[in-house]
Amino acid sequence: MSSPFPFEVLLVFGFLSIMLLGGAALRANVPLFQRFLIPACLIGGLLGLVLVSTGLAPAPVAALEAFAYHLFNISFISVGLTPGVRNRPGGRGAMLRGPLWMALVEGVTFPLQAVIGGVGVIVFGWFGVNLFSTFGFFAPLGFTEGPGQALSIGKVWEGFGFANAATIGLAFAAVGFFFAFFVGVPLVSWGMRRGLAAGAGRLDNDVLKGIVDRHRARESAGQLTMHSGNVDTLAFHLALVGLVYMLTYAAVYGLGKILPGDAAKILWGFFFFFGMGIGLLIRRLMEWLGIGHLLDEGIQRRLTGWSVDYMILATVAAIQVPVVWQYFVPISVMCLLTGVLTTGVVVFLGRRLDGFNLERTVAIYGTVTGTVSTGLLLLRIADPEFETPVAMEIGLMNVIVTPIIAGSMVLVNAPVWWHWSVGLTSLVFAAIGLACLVLIRLLKFWGPRRI
Repeated sequence: MSSPFPFEVLLVFGFLSIMLLGGAALRANVPLFQRFLIPACLIGGLLGLVLVSTGLAPAPVAALEAFAYHLFNISFISVGLTPGVRNRPGGRGAMLRGPLWMALVEGVTFPLQAVIGGVGVIVFGWFGVNLFSTFGFFAPLGFTEGPGQALSIGKVWEGFGFANAATIGLAFAAVGFFFAFFVGVPLVSWGMRRGLAAGAGRLDNDVLKGIVDRHRARESAGQLTMHSGNVDTLAFHLALVGLVYMLTYAAVYGLGKILPGDAAKILWGFFFFFGMGIGLLIRRLMEWLGIGHLLDEGIQRRLTGWSVDYMILATVAAIQVPVVWQYFVPISVMCLLTGVLTTGVVVFLGRRLDGFNLERTVAIYGTVTGTVSTGLLLLRIADPEFETPVAMEIGLMNVIVTPIIAGSMVLVNAPVWWHWSVGLTSLVFAAIGLACLVLIRLLKFWGPRRI
């Protein structure tokens, strides 16, 4: 029987919802997932990957990728709309030293990962394995930037002739998550056993199981800013996200009409960046008009969290196993080298910092192997009550590191945009990483080993 209405989009949403519920149930009941704090969205994504790959769930991969792409954009738009740390008590007095150190460490690891990938492409070429020029640059996109950026840029590269780029990018991102949890969690535990955590304490059952106990006081998700007799507060915040999405689409589409064809293609891969900027402008405009109080930080953060959870679900489920198997050796070699060397560099620099070594080290490690949310999750093991300033520092770090990451995100496109060689692009990345390393030394973040 045919339906008079299209159901495809909501069927994909329903499938992902079932996977998320399954992931939450497994997290609550399987000790292994609790031990490594694997989030429900990643567990559910792996469930979806198995079901889609075996044909038990006929969810179209293209629909999953589209779902993930748009949710990724929404997550950044929501970040732009979220009232900043300056509105929080004590936000203005946040220390600069910790955020600057973490930003410079990311300024070292992103180029390092890019050089590993670029050199990998060159070396595999020597052995007759010809990879697309930007293949190796999925290492920093997948590890440091996460599945959303890997998918977004991958879809753009497919337009330049890089077949199945999105799936390959998602595979890199998935391996990054495994390093974040299966290396990051033992790293935190090692530091805690040595008494290195300033706010150390045992994780309670709620954090381990991922479900708040029925007898425990519950944290508020946000405050109402609209009268329910007029419009629901959640609907109002979603409407603002929709407004920014339309403005961003108009901006990217309009710029694409002006710029050359190759540059116009790449713009769609940076939709998230434009969206965050326009979201920030809309928030500033609302504050200037005296209506900034209509935006609630808690509600907006819930929207960001919702979009990130479903984005990770969709991206992992969309990985095409046959494609990954075709490139299994180069993906495995590059990911292993990226994970091991990233771990070594972060730990080396973290052991030479002069304050909150463990907390800052694990926070940035989770960020450069997964996402900012992963960094916060690892931080919570070492600092369950967020007694240290590191959680606040992560937010400020993302502002400080923006010029480095924005420049690097443009540079990964150099081989397809400006027709640079992989070697030249890798050399520029090496120069950026070296410059950040020199700054770490000059600012005295790199002292004698302390732990």
